[in-house]
Amino acid sequence: MKLEKELGLKKGIQVREHEALLNIYFTGDILKKRARVFFKDHGITDVQFNLMEILYHQADDGIGLTQRELSRMLLVNRSNITSLIDRMEKAKLVTRFDVPGDRRYNAIRLTPRGKEVLLNVEDSYMEEVKRIIGALSKSESEQLVKSLEKIRQGLRKK
Repeated sequence: MKLEKELGLKKGIQVREHEALLNIYFTGDILKKRARVFFKDHGITDVQFNLMEILYHQADDGIGLTQRELSRMLLVNRSNITSLIDRMEKAKLVTRFDVPGDRRYNAIRLTPRGKEVLLNVEDSYMEEVKRIIGALSKSESEQLVKSLEKIRQGLRKK
């Protein structure tokens, strides 16, 4: 369905680039809302899931990642990482520990409970992702990735 119809606009969007940008924004908003519901049903947030995914798949076994590394890899503001980790530590999903040889940094590791929660959600999450992106052909999804990469590159140049 065309965006202008979904939004109930009385007149079409005149500038094609504006229409494209609004489509990205509107689709992202729908995805964010869908993710909120999906993860709420699993007792976590999308950001908590993302952090656990990164710890599970990106950290060397038993070493964890520093808060600085996590803030770079996560889709959240650096100032939010401390409070996010505080909440996850209270929920026993992650644990903090000192980085050997550098007391300025804390490293973060998944707890056994965090790993269990992640693994309980991960399969159904990946199925949902495949279902959503399955509306596109393989070549369309590859083109979407390339197009969004180009947009991000352009944004970073300014």
